[in-house]
Amino acid sequence: MVKKEKEWKGVTGGHTLGQKALKVTFSIVNVRVGYVIMAIVIPFYMLFRRKGYRSIYHYFRDQQGYAPLKSFWKTYRNHYLFGQMLLDRFAVYAGQKDMFRVENPDNDFFLPLLDAPGGCIIAGSHVGNSELCGYLLKQKKKRINCLIFGDEAKEVQKNRSEILESNYVRLIPVTEDLSHIFVIHEALSNGEILYMPSDRHFGSDKSVECDFMKGKADFPVGTFVLAVQFRVPVLALFVLKIATSCYRIHVVPVTSPSGGSKREQINEMTKAFVRELERIVRMYPEQWFNFYNFWKK
Repeated sequence: MVKKEKEWKGVTGGHTLGQKALKVTFSIVNVRVGYVIMAIVIPFYMLFRRKGYRSIYHYFRDQQGYAPLKSFWKTYRNHYLFGQMLLDRFAVYAGQKDMFRVENPDNDFFLPLLDAPGGCIIAGSHVGNSELCGYLLKQKKKRINCLIFGDEAKEVQKNRSEILESNYVRLIPVTEDLSHIFVIHEALSNGEILYMPSDRHFGSDKSVECDFMKGKADFPVGTFVLAVQFRVPVLALFVLKIATSCYRIHVVPVTSPSGGSKREQINEMTKAFVRELERIVRMYPEQWFNFYNFWKK
C-alpha cells in the first residue's frame, strides 16, 4: 500500500473563481447542459489525472473482475458520474433544488431515532452523493453534525454552510488542534446525530483489516469506537444516483453480537459496515469514488 495515496482527501477541485462561476452559471442554465460538457471534458481529465484513473481502472479489473475494455469504459462512467454529482451540488447551490427527487425506502430505520431521547451515529462513505441528502431533506427534531475535511475550498464551505444550517445540519471540520473531538463528544452527549465517513481515516490511524471486494483493506474504527463509548446505535447510509434527477437513500442498521469485549464489539461493527458497503458497491459499482489505491497489495 502506498502511504501517500492513502492521504488523498477528496477535496472539491477548481479555484474559488471557477466555483463561483459554476454557481452563477447554474442560476441561469439547467444543470443538464453541464452534463453534456462534462462528457466531453472527462477524457482529458483522465489523461492528465492518471493516478486517480489508474486506481479506478484497477478497481474494476481486480475487484469487480471486468475485462480490460469493459474496465476502461466503466472507469469513464465512474468519472462522468462523479462529475455529474459535483455539478448537482452546484446546481443546488444555485437554487435548482426542486429539480431533484429523493427516494427513501428505508426511512423506517431513521425516523424512530429522531424521536428517541439518545443520539445516534450515521456511518457514511465515499460512495454515491451523501452530501446532497443534507441539501434536499429537512427536519427540525435533532441536529445532524457532519464531520468533514477541514481544508475544503472556502467557496464550497460557504455554500455548504448556507444550505445545511437551514436544514438543521452543522459542519464539524477536522482540525490539527483536535478541537473537533470536543464538538463530537458534546453532540453525542446532547443526544444529537453524528455523521462520519467510515471508509477513510479522519484524524486517527486505528483500523481493522477486512475482506472487501476480492481483496483486503484497512477500515477506520473511529465511528464504532464512539458508538460503543456512548452506547448509541449506528446506521449505514448511502445516497445513490439512480436517474438524471433522482437519488435513492439506503439506510441499514449496523450491529454487533451482544456480549464480548469493547474491542470485539468495535471490530464486529466495523466488519458489519464493510459487508454492507460491499453489498452497495456491487449494486452500484460505478459510484465508488475513492480515487487512490484502496486495497492492500
